[in-house]
Order: sequence, then C-alpha cells, then structure tokens
Amino acid sequence: MAVATAKPNQVDPRLPATASANTAIDTVARYRWLILAGLWAAAVMEVLDTTIINVALPQMAGNLGATTTEIAWVSTGYILANVVILPMTAFLAERFGRKNYLMFSILLFVVASFFCGLSKSLGEIILWRILQGAGGAALLSTAQGTLRQIFPASEQGIVQAIFLLGIIIAPTLGPTLGGWITDNYTWAWCFYVNIPIGILSLFLVGSFLSDPPRKPDAVLPKADWLGISLLAAGLGSLQYVLEEGNKDEWFESALIVRLTVISVVTLAALIWWQLSPRNPSPVVNLRVLKNKQFAASLLMFMALGFGLYGGIYLFPLFAQTVIHFTPTQTGLALLPGGVATGVVVMICGALLNGKAKVDPRVLIGIGAIIFPVSMWMLSHLTTQTGEADVRLALLVRGIGLGFLFTPLNLVAFGSLKGPEIQQGAGLINLTRQMGGSFGIAVLGTYVTNMTHFHRGHLSEYVYAGNPALLERQQEHMQLLLAHGYSFAQAQGISLGLISRTVAEQAMTMAYNNSFTLIMLTFFAVSPAILLLRAPKAAAGGPPADAH
Repeated sequence: MAVATAKPNQVDPRLPATASANTAIDTVARYRWLILAGLWAAAVMEVLDTTIINVALPQMAGNLGATTTEIAWVSTGYILANVVILPMTAFLAERFGRKNYLMFSILLFVVASFFCGLSKSLGEIILWRILQGAGGAALLSTAQGTLRQIFPASEQGIVQAIFLLGIIIAPTLGPTLGGWITDNYTWAWCFYVNIPIGILSLFLVGSFLSDPPRKPDAVLPKADWLGISLLAAGLGSLQYVLEEGNKDEWFESALIVRLTVISVVTLAALIWWQLSPRNPSPVVNLRVLKNKQFAASLLMFMALGFGLYGGIYLFPLFAQTVIHFTPTQTGLALLPGGVATGVVVMICGALLNGKAKVDPRVLIGIGAIIFPVSMWMLSHLTTQTGEADVRLALLVRGIGLGFLFTPLNLVAFGSLKGPEIQQGAGLINLTRQMGGSFGIAVLGTYVTNMTHFHRGHLSEYVYAGNPALLERQQEHMQLLLAHGYSFAQAQGISLGLISRTVAEQAMTMAYNNSFTLIMLTFFAVSPAILLLRAPKAAAGGPPADAH
C-alpha cells in the first residue's frame, strides 16, 4: 500500500525548529502502518488476556487453593485497576509523552503477565493482575487516540476498522484458545502467551513511533493529586459495587452500602473539582462533554457496552443451563457472529474510506435497527431451541454490532481536536467498560429476580386438581412403572420432573425478559443518533501530528 508523507509539524514559534523533530515526524508518517501493527498487537494482547483467563479460573482456583469467590478477584482486581486508570490515560500521555507512556504500559503488561504465570499464591497473582490492569488501560485508549493522531482523516475509516477488528477477534478466539492451553498445559501459559506479542509490540512502537515536539516543562500539566484520589476512590468503589453487589445481595450488605455512598460522594466531588476554575490541570477533562456530538456518542457507547457485554454474559448461561449446550457448543454458536462482526467492520471501514465514502450516521442507523432485532430473536428462544436458531440470532447480532463499531468511533473522534483526542479516547473506553459492568450487574440481578417471579407464577398452576398436571404425571408414572420402578418411586420421580420443568420454564422466561431489556435499552438511547454529525474530513489531509 502506498504511503503518503505527512507535512512537517508546525512547531510552536517559541521553540526552535530542529531537523531531528522533522525527521521524527517523517518517520512516523512513513512507518505509520507498522505502528498500527504494533498498537494492534498490544490491543489484541489486552483483550485476549481477559477472555483466556476466564476459562482458566477453575484450574487456577484448584492450584492456588482458592474458593470460587476468592479466585474471582483475579478478574475483579484487573478490572478495578483498568477502570481507575482509563480516564487518566490522556493526562499520563501528555505528562510523560505518548511514546514513553505506551512503551511503559506495554512493558508493565508483559512483566506483570510473566509474574502472574509464576505466582504461587492468590495474593501474589491478584497483585500482579492489578498491575497488569493498570498497564492494559493505555493499550486500548492511548493506542486508539494515537492512531487518530498519526493517520490522515481520509484513512481513518479503514484504520479504525483494522484496530477494532483485533478487539473483536480476540474475545471470540479467547475461550477456545484458553480451553486448549488449560487442557494441554497449565493455566500459567495463559499469561505467558502475552510475552512474545508484547515484545513484538514494544519493538514496533519503540522503533517507529515518536512524539510531536514537546512543550516546555513549565507548561506541562501538573499532577492533580486531589482529582486522582477522588477518581480512584469513586470509580474503584463503583466498580466493586457493580462486580460484587449481586453476590452480596446488594444493599443487604453493609460493605456494598458504604461503598455506594463513597462512590456517589467522591464522584460528585470529582466532577465539581474537575470543572472548578481553581483546578488548572484537571486529571480528566470533563469540559469535552460540552461537545454535544461527543456526549451523544458516549451515550451510544454506554448502550453498546451494556448490550455487548450484557449479551455475552447472558447467552452462555442460557445456553448451558436451559438448552444444555456444552461449553464447546456454546463457543461454536458464538463463533459465526464474531466472524460476521469482523467482516462487517472491515466492510464499514472500506465504505467510510476514500472519495465515495458513506455517511457514518447511515451505518450507525442500520446497526441500531439490526442489533435490537437480534435481541428480539434471542428473547423468543425456548427450551426446545436448536443450534440453528441460536446461531442465526447470534449471526444477526454480530452483523448489527459490526455496523456500530467503526462508524461510531469515527463520529466520536471526528468531533475532537488536538489534546481532546487522547482525552476522548480514555472516556470512550471507560464509558464502554462501565456500560458493560452496569449491564452485567443489572442483568444478573434481573435474571435472578425474574426467575423467582416466573417460578412463583407458574407454581400457581401446579396443584392436585389441575387436569393437565394429572395427565402429565400419569404419563410419567406409567412409563416409570413399565421400567420396574415402584409406585412410590415413580410418583416421586414424576413430581421431580414436573418441578424441574417449571424451573426451566421460569429460567427461560427470565432470560427472554433480559434480552428484551437489552433491546428496550438500546431503543431508549437510539434518539441520540440524531445529535451526531458526520465528521468533516479532507480527502488527503495530513494527520493530526502534522498540524
């Protein structure tokens, strides 16, 4: 592919122009596709690691002598650190330099992965997972913002599509790869696979990426320690509540109540402090939310996270508890949808690229129709559903997601300029992550509550004088008596079968309600599409770094 050389940076007139600065800019322009490969590898490593580890948790618990609740902190610790650091990535990239921060994050992720694999105790692996999560925050947000800055506007459609393709493929392959590694080796190798990917990424980023000319040290942002403290306390508490609330019966737990109060108070204080004129260097630039288009995009990303992660959480549970799929069947059912998403993402990237590009809002609108249709299809699954019906619904879901990912990213970033790009990237990824955490928490509780509700309602029809019940019980008993069971045994087994049928029907109805809730949530935020505007892009303008 031919690569155009970007125009030199227009350096701050207060700083002397240097040949080395222009050489660095030319290097980035010439080798930006190799930089894309390095950042793509880092993003795949981060996303792949999460899904691989989920499969290995049972074996990990046995080897480390941990309970199911305790081993869950291997995932929770990672997510807590990741969520806290995400909104700070723009500040860290500006304070220490984009290249330095990315290289440090990749190195931290690789080193933490190595020591996770060597861990011999639960506390040790949780510590390294927290550090790994802190490093992983930049591998999506800072990387995505960097791509926006080093590629011209005319190439953003295909670039964002390629980057997002890796993020989509990784969770699709993760469970299969994790299962194979766990079955044939040990769970430690689920961490060790990150090392060669990370080294490759580190080499490409270190060799070809450079920063635009730095501002004088006097104007670099100072550390907003109060903002950082409020951010860590607020988001950390909120994420813990969302992760653990359902297990602890929500507000029946004193700890959940305390952490909820802490999160509300500290996040309110954080918003006030970040917007205060007395804060010269806010750690999170919330003023970017004055941009109505960007704010509307964040609302769509929140809904996308709710539907994406919520659906991925619900379907395996439904498949394995209601229609009795094996883990392998569940993974294979998800695979065509993941492939479809990847294909549509690349098609959208091509449509958004070049001279005859399509308005991204049209593609977002198509996705906003197709995705809810897939949730409607999933909400009509029954205990008798076969694999073909399931795969069709998930295929439609994958197509809908494909139409949303690339154009929504393009529209969101298209409304940002300069430093806002890195700030926006952190908020986009945080919003999607929090939407997913909120979705899992809400849907997990909703399934439990609706199962109890439907079971109670269905149980009203299970009484001695019900003709349909008596007929079904007699059919069961006659079959059991014909196979040599005593009358008492046949009666007990038949009642047990009826009770299990009621429980399965109640669960099916609860999952149907939950998929409907995702559909309605997506419809509720869809009017935000009307606030979106197509980004203004020149056919061959230089990348942001060249301005």
